[in-house]
Amino acid sequence: MNVTLCIWDKLTKLTIFLLFVLGVVGVGIWYLPLIRTNQHMREQLLQNETKIKTEEERSRLLRIASDAARSNPKTIERMARANLGYAKPGEIVVRFEEPAPPR
Repeated sequence: MNVTLCIWDKLTKLTIFLLFVLGVVGVGIWYLPLIRTNQHMREQLLQNETKIKTEEERSRLLRIASDAARSNPKTIERMARANLGYAKPGEIVVRFEEPAPPR
C-alpha cells in the first residue's frame, strides 16, 4: 500500500509540472505575434532615428549655407559664378561637359 501511494504521489507531481510547462508554452505561443511586432517596431524606430539624425545634419548644413549667403556678398558671387555661369565684365566663362555615355 505504501508503494502505491508513492507512485501516485510522483505521478501527481509530474502531472502538475507538465501542466505548468504546458501553461508556460501556451503563454509563449499566445504572445509570440506580439513579440514579433514589438521587434519590428524597434527596428523601424532605429531606422527612423537614423533618418532624423541625417535630416538634422542636412538642416544644419543648409542653415549654415543660408546664413553665409545672407551675410557674405562673396558667397553670393561664388554661388552665381558656379551655379548660374555668371562672370564679371571682361571675363571668359569656360564650361566643361561630360561626354555622352556610349550607346
